[in-house]
Amino acid sequence: MFKRYLIAGLLVWLPLGVTVLVIRLLVSFMDQLLVFIPLKYQPETLLGFNIPGLGVVMAVLIVLITGIIVANFFGRQLVAAWESLLGRIPLVRTIYHSVKQVAVTIFSSQGKSFRKVLLIEYPRKGIYTLAFQTGDAVEEVKQKSGKNLINVFVPTTPNPTSGFFIMVPDEDVQVLDLSIDEALKMIMSLGVIVPGGKGNPVIQEATQELSAALRGEKSDKDSK
Repeated sequence: MFKRYLIAGLLVWLPLGVTVLVIRLLVSFMDQLLVFIPLKYQPETLLGFNIPGLGVVMAVLIVLITGIIVANFFGRQLVAAWESLLGRIPLVRTIYHSVKQVAVTIFSSQGKSFRKVLLIEYPRKGIYTLAFQTGDAVEEVKQKSGKNLINVFVPTTPNPTSGFFIMVPDEDVQVLDLSIDEALKMIMSLGVIVPGGKGNPVIQEATQELSAALRGEKSDKDSK
């Protein structure tokens, strides 16, 4: 009984606490951007008092205004000139174009990366793991390997932001009927949260009671 209530409480406060902590860190980081504004033009100097989170608002406005500018022909010409300038700096060129390619891949509605959850045998035959297809291998790699390879990202547990990039023949992968969110939940929970499965009975019971309480309903145990 005590363990079940403890887990139910953790399911409420742990995600909430982590969310608040991340938001505070982001707000604090964004507020630091105000130091680039001359002191006499800073909002705190003009208004006479500090407004927490103003850096976030300004950052969003800057990004929005930038998007409006680059959406027209003149803005695209400015971006092209800026990228041409950065392309002449060896180290900056590599970092900038790599980050831009990742950003375009993630935010593009036409991108195929992280759209499929795969089941592959890794790190050896007979052992299976979840992975994400990030695209198709380059033609040169396909020609030299003689196989139709696809790019695969194998995330680590419990931190799926790190992992391994491998190229696997398409005949050696199985596409799963799982969403990206469901696969990430399995990975981050060390397999405790299984879509459509029972999972850990204690956590499942606590989760059911918490969901019932949030809906204003009685749990199965209380209704008995």
